[in-house]
Amino acid sequence: MSRSQYTLLLLGLFAILWIALAISPTDRADWLLENALSLAGVALLVATRNLLPLSRISYTTIFVFLCLHTVGAHYTYSEVPYDQAFSNLTGHSLNEAMGWERNHFDRFVHFSYGLLLAYPIREMFLRVAQVRGFWGYFLPLDLTMSTSMLYELIEWGAAASLGGELGVAYLGTQGDVWDAQKDMALASLGALACMCVTAIVNMSMQRDFTREWIDSLRVKDPRPLGEEAIRRMRQSGP
Repeated sequence: MSRSQYTLLLLGLFAILWIALAISPTDRADWLLENALSLAGVALLVATRNLLPLSRISYTTIFVFLCLHTVGAHYTYSEVPYDQAFSNLTGHSLNEAMGWERNHFDRFVHFSYGLLLAYPIREMFLRVAQVRGFWGYFLPLDLTMSTSMLYELIEWGAAASLGGELGVAYLGTQGDVWDAQKDMALASLGALACMCVTAIVNMSMQRDFTREWIDSLRVKDPRPLGEEAIRRMRQSGP
């Protein structure tokens, strides 16, 4: 199966899941809000499939994350019945076994955001910006952390604007005043785990791994920027 066929398969599977979970969601208004960014992301991936085709690994991790998010959007994150499903399969409560008092599906998806999307972000950094060595691991982690923070700000802004039950459902804090900080920490932890695993794999297979890291941290241009760069530009003229 070619890469294009594989990506079409993933797109088809996601479309089937999305349509199935679009039927009678728990809260239609919240479902619309939750799906806005994910559909925009899918549209962007489709639009750039020829300009920047990603690897099968990247498309697969994106697919898994979007499936998890679609499930959360259907039920609203605070009401996903994972504990009931676990109990039906095993006869035991996962929440009771773990000592959890809240629905942790949102925490799981925030962790998955970092774990599953850091690698596609790394692939884009390597192929578009041509970063190497240390920066090929730090920048995906950095962008994952910053976009997680941005999403929390979007949630806060949307909830403050909408207010009422819709705002509460969209935030999904479940009474935890530190919910946003914990979500960002989990996304960062997931991205860190992904980059650590990627680094270990590359270290074992890439002969020039150490040299590339060292070279990436060397100063390439000793000249200061700021006012010095402005002076050089003025001297060089238009």
